[in-house]
Amino acid sequence: MKRIGFLLIVVGLVAGAFAQEPADLSGLLPQLPMPHDYVLKRVSSYDRSGGNADARKVTPGETFTVFEEAGPAVITHIWFTIADSEKYHLKKLVLRMYWDNESTPSVQTPIGDFFGLGLGEYFMFQSFPLAVGSTQALNSFFPMPFQKMAKITVTNEGKNPVDALYFNIDYRAYKHPLPADTLYFHAQYRQCTPCKGWTNHWTSNGDPLVGNRPNPTGEDNYVWLEATGRGHYVGVTMSVLQNQDGWWGEGDDMFFVDGEQLPSINGTGSEDYLLGAWDFGDKAFSYGLFGAPVKGEEVAGGRSSVYRFHLESPIPFTKSLRATIEHGHANHRSDNYFSVAYWYQTEPHGAFPPFPLVDDRLPRLFPVGGPGNAGTRD
Repeated sequence: MKRIGFLLIVVGLVAGAFAQEPADLSGLLPQLPMPHDYVLKRVSSYDRSGGNADARKVTPGETFTVFEEAGPAVITHIWFTIADSEKYHLKKLVLRMYWDNESTPSVQTPIGDFFGLGLGEYFMFQSFPLAVGSTQALNSFFPMPFQKMAKITVTNEGKNPVDALYFNIDYRAYKHPLPADTLYFHAQYRQCTPCKGWTNHWTSNGDPLVGNRPNPTGEDNYVWLEATGRGHYVGVTMSVLQNQDGWWGEGDDMFFVDGEQLPSINGTGSEDYLLGAWDFGDKAFSYGLFGAPVKGEEVAGGRSSVYRFHLESPIPFTKSLRATIEHGHANHRSDNYFSVAYWYQTEPHGAFPPFPLVDDRLPRLFPVGGPGNAGTRD
């Protein structure tokens, strides 16, 4: 039955993958009569006195533990909502998760970026594993198993206190260990501000100078994830703040599995990897497995947020995975990228890159030159 619990989640997600309504999880309905061998529990910010003060304050510099429970168990749902008047608090609060007493986190990301809000501003969208509801309700449905112990913290790296941090974390507690080959959930934040294009002497993405440049090995690609061990990649959320005019998405996705020198998975353009087309048209959209819930203008200062989840076919690796995408064709553009990659793997995981300082995480334009940008390169 323990394995069935995981499978029910996957079955429900895949069943609705191509439905018109992204929230259609009707594949779960036939399973409802089946018995379960877990006890459902919840850790929340509720008022222990029985009153209505159901939130926690988090002072500047404080690391607040929102969850610390023994296993074996599987976290099935995380919900936060935050009352914080400080601008960009979504970039200044850091979410970390630790499994089975590990010394370094398996999840490390600004809290907004984890939920797909990579530019520090709230917007609504709906996907299978992540959703932001009205108003400012942050939801994750990624299953997060652990055998011995799980710890989740929120660190306030802002200048002001968080007036109210509300949370509900639902998990299934089991009497017997989870299967020995159960993989652990991971999420890693990365950014490049700016991604340094190889030239600013171009007028459009279609210039021959740009279009004729080869990049078969993914040199200087933006990196979503570099992982070591055995596991599978399940998706990414990404936000782009343009420093230059034109469409930011003239870049191919490239996946290098188990030490490949050339990518075994190579795409045809950023919006193609994200399952859109033609610059996403002129309308934002969000579906169960893919979306562009923020579709900015194609000018310097344009802001976009996108996601793609591989729940129907995760990308397996046995030794390592390098997941990347070009920033412009052959990396000619110099825009700002912020991303979180999501994957499952064995422990121990490889070292994460240094976590950017709080001021460096804030979205702002840079003087990179090129179309729409009068600045000059350093």
